[in-house]
Amino acid sequence: MIEICLVGACGRMGQRITAAVAQSGDTRLSGAVEAKGHPLLGRDAGEAAGLSSLGVKVTDDLDSALSHAGVVIDFSLPASLIHTVELCQARGIPLVSGVTGIPENGAQILRQAASKIALVWAPNMSVGVNLMFKIAAQVSSVLGDDFDVEIYETHHRFKQDAPSGTAKRLAEVIAKSLGRNLEEVACYGRIGITGERDSKQIAIHSIRAGDVVGEHTVVFGGLGERFEITHKAHSRDTFARGAVVAARFAATARPGLYDMQDVLGLKT
Repeated sequence: MIEICLVGACGRMGQRITAAVAQSGDTRLSGAVEAKGHPLLGRDAGEAAGLSSLGVKVTDDLDSALSHAGVVIDFSLPASLIHTVELCQARGIPLVSGVTGIPENGAQILRQAASKIALVWAPNMSVGVNLMFKIAAQVSSVLGDDFDVEIYETHHRFKQDAPSGTAKRLAEVIAKSLGRNLEEVACYGRIGITGERDSKQIAIHSIRAGDVVGEHTVVFGGLGERFEITHKAHSRDTFARGAVVAARFAATARPGLYDMQDVLGLKT
């Protein structure tokens, strides 16, 4: 049985991960952590997620919550994740995180920690989206410079970062496939007289509306034809189940920085 400590337990994703852990036959929630002052502190984590009692109280003391953890799953915020990483590294506990919007200095801390622990860090843990990464790279390598690349993503009004980590990852894998430096060719929206489109440009557009869980589309536009790849998430459960799959992987993996391509065996 894999004992899991969940950080960000009462957020929209955290509640669905709690359910996925409870429904799995080989994982069990051993700790549930939320930010200081959260209204659900002290409540049973199962009840906070709309389930029956799991016998685990929501706490703001990560250090104590880690006492029985075999793997930590963190779906909190960038600042909180850094604290989680530091404690996991000190205790030698594998970590899974889907936190996005992490600044470069924070990303460097994660990379350093991966020399000591197994760390799965992925902007999107959906199986379908990770297939999309692989397919997008393959399509772009075939279509090459004759096709313009535009990416647009739609998420709920509560999402705090833009563009989404998934959209940025799509841009990265496409740029790599095309032999381009993303920092040089990225375009984030347009306004005014922009002139003719640069053929090397990779554009990313963000939409925030209502309660959309997550939609991503890559448009490869050629003269006379257009090729599109789209993924639509209907429920956060798809990401929650992916997080549990990643936790199983991390529980036995050697120290290193992994993503869902590693977890799902999609890397060639």
